[in-house]
Amino acid sequence: MSAKITSTFFENKSTIELARDIIGMRLVHELDNYTLSGYIVETEAYLGKTDMAAHSFRNLRTNRTEVMFGLPGTIYTYQMHRQVLLNFITMQEGIPEAVLIRAIEPTKHSLKQMERNRLGKTGFELTNGPGKLTQALGLSMQDYGKTLFDSNIWLEKAKVPHIIEATKRIGVPNKGIATHYPLRFTAKGSPYISAQRKNHISDFIWE
Repeated sequence: MSAKITSTFFENKSTIELARDIIGMRLVHELDNYTLSGYIVETEAYLGKTDMAAHSFRNLRTNRTEVMFGLPGTIYTYQMHRQVLLNFITMQEGIPEAVLIRAIEPTKHSLKQMERNRLGKTGFELTNGPGKLTQALGLSMQDYGKTLFDSNIWLEKAKVPHIIEATKRIGVPNKGIATHYPLRFTAKGSPYISAQRKNHISDFIWE
């Protein structure tokens, strides 16, 4: 049975552990007239001051990154190429690390509204990328700074993946050794993973 996570979920875990543990959770966005959701199948960890690929590398503190220095479970949204990307802050206050949500598997009841939100896109293209899933879920920059515990966005324990794969992150060029960190985590075989190859799709994704 699904259950909302609380702040205790983030306790005594590293950002890498959390990026793995979030795989299979149901990401929920409750709106006025309907609720949209999907199971997380792909994440990336960003390790703050020591990670050249992180917005908060060297503890950089700007208007955009300020929320990253907040409490775990805080929502960090930012725009890239006119798309909104969704992150969750992971560590205790003052340590600016986060998990980027890269892809979700839509729940059946969400499909039709997600297709409307995505302007007619269907199938795996619906949510197989970080900007695609936020558009499908109706998320925006107005969600910046909310938390997973007292807002209309939350996580529920839901599914358990058979295998979680770790590979290097996508779109992180010219960041020194950080380019090659194996900090991208996926539910192996999911067709909703971004840049998924057809011959890697499996029917045995969840336990």
